[in-house]
Amino acid sequence: MPELRRDPVSGRWIIISVERGKRPSDFISPSQKRTLKGFCPFCPGNEHTTPEDILTFREDRDNPSSRWTLRVVPNKFPALQIHGDLDKRGDGMFDQMNGIGAHEVIIETPDHTQTISTMPLRAVEDILLAYHLRINDLKNDSRFKYTLVFKNEGEAAGASLEHTHSQIIALPIVPKTVKGEMSYARRYFEYRERCLFCDIISQETRDMKRVIYENSSFLAITPFAPRGPFETWILPKKHSSSFGPVNKNFSELAEILQRILKQIDRLLEIPPYNFIIHTSPFNEEFNDYYHWHIEIMPKLTKIAGFEWGSGFYINPTPPEAAAEYMRNAVIVK
Repeated sequence: MPELRRDPVSGRWIIISVERGKRPSDFISPSQKRTLKGFCPFCPGNEHTTPEDILTFREDRDNPSSRWTLRVVPNKFPALQIHGDLDKRGDGMFDQMNGIGAHEVIIETPDHTQTISTMPLRAVEDILLAYHLRINDLKNDSRFKYTLVFKNEGEAAGASLEHTHSQIIALPIVPKTVKGEMSYARRYFEYRERCLFCDIISQETRDMKRVIYENSSFLAITPFAPRGPFETWILPKKHSSSFGPVNKNFSELAEILQRILKQIDRLLEIPPYNFIIHTSPFNEEFNDYYHWHIEIMPKLTKIAGFEWGSGFYINPTPPEAAAEYMRNAVIVK
């Protein structure tokens, strides 16, 4: 029988449609393997075709002429503009403001054929460090209240260029999704005097039904009410409200993130996916009730009329089964 499940973080209900139950092989789509065809503005030698670097990592950090290993540049076609005033105003009952924000692209490697799951682990650490450095810089702009880090991997996931990259958008408002999560987490804390996410971590590590992998600092799980097959969350085990390094580095986060993406690639034959980092807004950066985390969503099912009209998601793969498949996925070194 199908099952309705409620996500305790967002309050969203989802349908686990066990009668439509699907195995990993049922989701295989055309491979997302890199094959350089034609011109790529993110490849070495084409730096002049992108806006000027905001941040650059190089093979020799002390030699500005050495080969770059990571670049952060303004998005050439930004969703929001960096220059100007917000000019908040009303039009009768409607609210509006100027589209002010920052939109940046992290070019994660000079190698067109690499992805986060295949590049050296140190390069993954550098990506996470770049996120951290850019968030810390953008929060100094008083116009911005939130910075969203996200990755679209593959055309079906919204990537317009094949060369692996992620994006950062600084916003003058806190996104509704994040506000919703924080609202549920705050109410939970007020009632129980405990962090909702910390309780999830405690229960999941006790039950182990939805745990995929853990290291000493991070836990990867399939959430209790996932929106789609093989949705995965990565959370710091110790309470942390804002994205940042653990023990002054990103080594353990890089290790678990790369491992999970390797398992997804192995199990689903390199599917398109999105991931996002949810963290606390700038004005509530440190708190006891919200817990930053990474959400990874392989693009395996389509959103249609029922989902748009109801807000429900239909998931044909129970998270307990997805976690078992992921645990058993053999990682090729």
